[in-house]
Amino acid sequence: MNFDDPIDRRGTNSTKWDMMEPLYGVPADTGLSMWVADTDFQAPAPVLSKLREMTDHGVFGYTNLDATYKGAIQWWMQTRHNWTIEQDAIFTTTGLVNGVGLCLDTFTQPGDGVVLFTPVYHAFAKVIRASGREVVECQLTNTDGRYEMDFDAYDAMMTGSEKMVILCSPHNPGGRVWTREELQGVADFAKRHDLILLSDEIHHDLVYPGNTHFPMPNVDPSIIDRLLMLTAPSKTFNIAGLHTGQVIIPDPKLRARFAARMAALSVASNSVGQAATAAAYSPEGAEWVDAQLAYLDANRQVFDAAIAKIPGLSSMKLESTYLAWVDFTDTGMERAEFTDRVEQTAQVAANHGTTFGTGGENFLRFNLGTQRARIEEACERLTAAFGDLQ
Repeated sequence: MNFDDPIDRRGTNSTKWDMMEPLYGVPADTGLSMWVADTDFQAPAPVLSKLREMTDHGVFGYTNLDATYKGAIQWWMQTRHNWTIEQDAIFTTTGLVNGVGLCLDTFTQPGDGVVLFTPVYHAFAKVIRASGREVVECQLTNTDGRYEMDFDAYDAMMTGSEKMVILCSPHNPGGRVWTREELQGVADFAKRHDLILLSDEIHHDLVYPGNTHFPMPNVDPSIIDRLLMLTAPSKTFNIAGLHTGQVIIPDPKLRARFAARMAALSVASNSVGQAATAAAYSPEGAEWVDAQLAYLDANRQVFDAAIAKIPGLSSMKLESTYLAWVDFTDTGMERAEFTDRVEQTAQVAANHGTTFGTGGENFLRFNLGTQRARIEEACERLTAAFGDLQ
């Protein structure tokens, strides 16, 4: 695939493109959409081929794809991540936010505290609050443009009401790939405070050269009795709209509790999402991912170089994801001013940092998962919007 091929998603009911004007005031016809986390690339050929095969057949009755689907997941995790899993450990949810909600429902009670390392993916806090649980924000330390964890500070914050900690690994929005030592620190923190550890590893396939992602079960086997893993093909292959994710639970006792709750709620997967996942998790899909990652790597270099030339702006170095986290603190501007310059002057829609929790106030998140020409255009617009700082 040529990732430079222009694809116009306007007028296709795309959340990313058709909602930027009502949500951000960025004109639909001239604006650039760089917010919600999907890409502007077509899914890989094996996925498209499988979906065409299904539509050509034309019958969408009840289907049992479990063996093929779960086998493909096992192959992918073993081949790409050196992570061995059992088929019985795999549960399918309607995307990973649904997976978070189901885990909260199964393993916590209303009023329980749920720890987040903020700033972090905004949907976590939204689901926690909607379920009647309490968000406990443990702010990451920004050390020279790189997020780090301060477990001494976090230990002092715990009251005993906390029952779960959610880790985003790799981190969204900061792009950090946590080291083995840092992940061990999270595991030890969960054990010290008797917390269920929910590890969201949805971006694990999008790791740039020089960095290594470690699945949590491979870091500390003793954490298994309190560990819930979240994975999905959605970010990797741009199939988020199929709403198919996995909660993978290595421990049989935790697995039984989750299975019972899934049965009580009658949560079932859909055949289209399962078939697309099985097609994506393949050797041909792996080649496509490698090519996409190289393209995204070049995009981040173009974007970071442009941001570095604008006085007062700095972009965290991405170790993973296609989501750039830009700090406007040194402009000296209030949040309303730098946001207005981005949205109204540059006409670029980006996620507001405040939605990611404490520590995100002076940031905006930019989605780099698009054609290079759009990245270059965005860079030109942002440079002009802050031209008076030159």
